[in-house]
Amino acid sequence: MTDLSAISDFIRELDKLKAVKRQVRIPEDGDRQENSAEHSWHVALMAVSLSRYAGSDVNLARVVQMILIHDLVEIDAGDMFAFASDAHHEEQEVKEQAAADRIFGLLPTPLNTELRLLWQEFEDAETPDAQFAKAMDRILPVFQNMKAGGGSWARNGIARSQILKRNAFLEQSAPALWDYVIEQADIAVARGYLKDA
Repeated sequence: MTDLSAISDFIRELDKLKAVKRQVRIPEDGDRQENSAEHSWHVALMAVSLSRYAGSDVNLARVVQMILIHDLVEIDAGDMFAFASDAHHEEQEVKEQAAADRIFGLLPTPLNTELRLLWQEFEDAETPDAQFAKAMDRILPVFQNMKAGGGSWARNGIARSQILKRNAFLEQSAPALWDYVIEQADIAVARGYLKDA
């Protein structure tokens, strides 16, 4: 029962992810900010829907697991805008590592180690599974911002080159989706959603 009690504490802790706000807004719900729990769910469903576009064989169950846990560290570290400065990203990485230690540390062994390693695999993005999972995380805002008339891109003056750099994982992990991102970025420039730079 000790293990179940620890897992129960972890599960209750996950509710806090629902309070972490992101840059993307939800027009269908009064233009409110998306939260990180919704984002993780959406990315997981994208991976299921788009898995046939993966450039190499991926283990979809592992990909979905990575996606569902990849933002848990935001419970402590908060969300960071994808296009923040390098210095802010470095600070965020330190916060997220500490958050991973604490949050996954709530779980009993060996589950704590298994999930912590899976989270780190996503962060490192060196395996095909992690690269596809990260690519799904990166491409979702393309769909969302295109539907929202530029959304956070337009509000923050984001450039086409930034979108392509952010989605570069797709070139290897899902080439057809990479072509889609390039096409959408070009459309976004033409519509004034992105700067042509």
